[in-house]
Amino acid sequence: MRYVRIILVAVALYGAYGYFTSRPVDWPAGELVADDPKQVNFEAAAPIPRRNFQLLARARFGAEVRVLSHERYRAGELADISPLDLAVGWGPMSDSAVLDRLEISQSNRFYYWHFDDEPPIPQREIVTHSSNWHLVPADDNVWSELQRVRTGDIISLEGLLIDIKNSNGQVIRTSLRRNDTGAGACEVVLVETVSFRHHEERS
Repeated sequence: MRYVRIILVAVALYGAYGYFTSRPVDWPAGELVADDPKQVNFEAAAPIPRRNFQLLARARFGAEVRVLSHERYRAGELADISPLDLAVGWGPMSDSAVLDRLEISQSNRFYYWHFDDEPPIPQREIVTHSSNWHLVPADDNVWSELQRVRTGDIISLEGLLIDIKNSNGQVIRTSLRRNDTGAGACEVVLVETVSFRHHEERS
C-alpha cells in the first residue's frame, strides 16, 4: 500500500510539473509585437547536408513573434528534421484582445483559426499577421530551447528560410511571402538562435 501511495504522489507531482512548465503565458491586452518579420532574399547557396536531407537556403530571416500554438511531431519523414511547428502572430495578431476572440489550432502541419459571428479584425489582417512555421533546429542547444516554448511566449528567432530536399529528390518549399494562404504558405525556418522576452509568468 505504501508503494501505491508513493507512485500516486510521484504521478501527481509529474502532472503538476507538466502543467506548470507548459501552461499558456498570459499577457494584458495590447499589441505586443509591432514589427513584421525581417527577410533578405539571396541567390541559391550550396546545399547544407543534414541527415538524409539537403537544406537549400533561400533567405536570411529574423522575427519577434507571439506563439499562438505549438505542435510537436514525432512520426513521418519530415519529423526527423523538423520536429516542431509554431503558429505565430505579430502586429494585431499579438494582441490578447484579438486572440481572445479567435480559436487557434494546429493539425497535419497546418494552422487554423476560427471565430464566432464576426472576426475581431479584418480577415486579411489575420492572414498577413500570422503564419505556421516548420522549425528545423540548427543544433541540440537550439532544440533544447525550442522545447521550452509555450503558447503565449514572445520569442525572437534568427536563421534562414530553407527548402528541404529528401533523398528521393522531393522538395518541401518555404514560403517567401507573408500574405499567402493554404498549402505552401508555411515558412520553413532553420533556427540558429532563439530567445524569450522576459515575463513574470515565464519560468
